[in-house]
Amino acid sequence: MATSPATSSAAARASSFARLSNAPLRAPRAAAVSFPSPNSARPAALVADARASRLPVVAAAAAGHQRLMGSLTNTEGLRFAVVVARFNEIVTNLLLQGALEAFERYSVKAENITVVSVPGSFEIPVAAQKLGKSGKYDAILCIGAVIRGDTTHYDAVANSAASGVLNAGLSAGVPCVFGVLTCDDMDQALNRAGGKAGNKGAETAITAIEMASLFRHHLA
Repeated sequence: MATSPATSSAAARASSFARLSNAPLRAPRAAAVSFPSPNSARPAALVADARASRLPVVAAAAAGHQRLMGSLTNTEGLRFAVVVARFNEIVTNLLLQGALEAFERYSVKAENITVVSVPGSFEIPVAAQKLGKSGKYDAILCIGAVIRGDTTHYDAVANSAASGVLNAGLSAGVPCVFGVLTCDDMDQALNRAGGKAGNKGAETAITAIEMASLFRHHLA
């Protein structure tokens, strides 16, 4: 009797299955994963980038760059003007006192300090510019206190004082140091005028000494 194609196909599949079942099992071969050795060469692009990033530092070190700084100990002959606002005088007097004590501590002679009183912080920049252009002073301190109120007057005065002092220094070519407090309330101001936050007037004076020394001895 002839074997039908379907029967022949089924017998072939059964024979193949028997061979696969009797074959020994083999563990699957893990895919090879390579890790770069620490000593292997890095891609040329990465090496070039790393070298480029180090070039400015190496060049500066090789050139022996010069660093200019002001001094707090070499104050001989330095002259200062202090522009202080009378508005919020309870605060500005304390700031002025802190500045004068700092000058004394760093051996700035009293005869080399001129104190100029103006009505408020808004008037500070024009006085600072005039003093700077006189050529008599090595630095100008600008001391005031602006305290936030119920209107936008605070923002106008604070912004005008800050930009005005900056422009005064730029136009006069003399350091004009910004020492105007801009606070939300009187407690904040008093804390920065000798309270727990220190005395910003003293900090302003120290900054002025350093800047005056830098201009006198290095940038003249």
